[in-house]
Amino acid sequence: MEHDTDEIEEFDDNVVSGNLMDSRTSQLDDVLNEKLEQAFHKPTSQFILHDIAKIASEHDPIDLAYAVTRLPAQARSIVYENLPDLNAKIFFMINTGSNTRTAIFPQISNEEIKRLLEQMPPDEAAWLLDDMSDRRMKRVLEIMEPKKAQRIREVYKHDRNSAGRLMTNEFFAFRMNTTLGEVANVIRDNPGIDLTRRIFVLNDDDELIGFVPARNIIVNPPYLPIRQVMRPILHMIRADASRDEVVDLVERYKIPALPVVDDKDRLVGVITYERVVEAMEDIADETIASMAGTAEDLSEHEPIFRRFLWRAPWLIVTLCAGLVTATAMSYFKDKDWFTFIALFVPLITGMSGNVGIQCSTILVRGMSTGELSHGSRREAVFEELGIGLLIGVIFGLLCGAFVFLLNRYDIHYTGSSSPLVLGLIVSSGLMGACLMATVLGTLSPFFFARFRIDPAVASGPIVTAFNDVLSTIMYIVIARVISSFFIL
Repeated sequence: MEHDTDEIEEFDDNVVSGNLMDSRTSQLDDVLNEKLEQAFHKPTSQFILHDIAKIASEHDPIDLAYAVTRLPAQARSIVYENLPDLNAKIFFMINTGSNTRTAIFPQISNEEIKRLLEQMPPDEAAWLLDDMSDRRMKRVLEIMEPKKAQRIREVYKHDRNSAGRLMTNEFFAFRMNTTLGEVANVIRDNPGIDLTRRIFVLNDDDELIGFVPARNIIVNPPYLPIRQVMRPILHMIRADASRDEVVDLVERYKIPALPVVDDKDRLVGVITYERVVEAMEDIADETIASMAGTAEDLSEHEPIFRRFLWRAPWLIVTLCAGLVTATAMSYFKDKDWFTFIALFVPLITGMSGNVGIQCSTILVRGMSTGELSHGSRREAVFEELGIGLLIGVIFGLLCGAFVFLLNRYDIHYTGSSSPLVLGLIVSSGLMGACLMATVLGTLSPFFFARFRIDPAVASGPIVTAFNDVLSTIMYIVIARVISSFFIL
């Protein structure tokens, strides 16, 4: 206990210092992972199991779910088996990663998986089915309680990134003439169904017509019919709607429980705010991965070679683009005017690359938050083009003047007999390259979105590589045109 106290005090000092690498949860993961690794290095299996069981009983299963991602697959299943009870195992399986669940499922029986799924909300259970083989999934569902199995199938049939997969089909909905007392009795008799912040109201045709905040059940007399305290439903969504549409709707209107309806406006499910937060985290992870040029799961500690394989295909494009640029430059290597032009290629590609990334990142962010609509697209494009042109002109003139002064006073000698011409070439080349990068960075997000590809790819290595090639070619063409009018 004294050792643990020292660790916590050290952790608090790190949090106060503002180190982003030492957040409360990350520090806890480090401490817990160190304990687990020490336990697995005990001399005998008896000592190992004793220590693992002690750790599993002392710590929150959610924290263990995150900590085990750094352990080998076999060790993860041992931690799971030593969790104290079924509820701890449920929380562990819900919060851990796909790789951990894939490692654990072969080590446990169909009967145990059945018990786990029957105690979970259908939406959570559907996510676990993704990590089983089709044959195993069918066997488990066959031995489950039929009503529960059917609810899980109804959620699982929807696309992974749709509203139907985010919803739970266990909720409270009542006809409009039901009294508040009857509503309270039904809620009391069904403790296995999580109470959302809204209780929904249906008409005689089972169509969704309103909702009642959960608080109204408590503060109003039990004899009142639910229709007298209900509020109208302003926002609902179809089961086949995309995950992004759900996030946009909930984020804008701050809806605590979003109803999901079919084509006849009959309530089929409810998406809770907690599920939307999880979806937002997944979208953010995928967007960051796309911008970084990798499809690897950032939350999993995978082998180095596998992570290399995730990154390599994207980097091949960058490698090919570099070879194309080098080939284009080698074509002019014997030209007198090119001897000093090549010195400024890194400057051109660096500036234009940053300009292009800024444009694409701003637009991608606008798309992801819903701030950039279809109607405002034209205005956003022209704004970015205007900013890119302004950047190119101002920085081009500054850079050209700086290059002129350096060569005029022999601080940066390039062999050119005309510092003015050199400054003009660099200035014009930078303007052209920045404008080219702006066009590419502005149009590429819309291009990818049109073909239903994540627009975040526009900020990744592929577009960056194309930008380097095009900006270099633009710079060489401008340099060649200007140099043809002067004797250097």
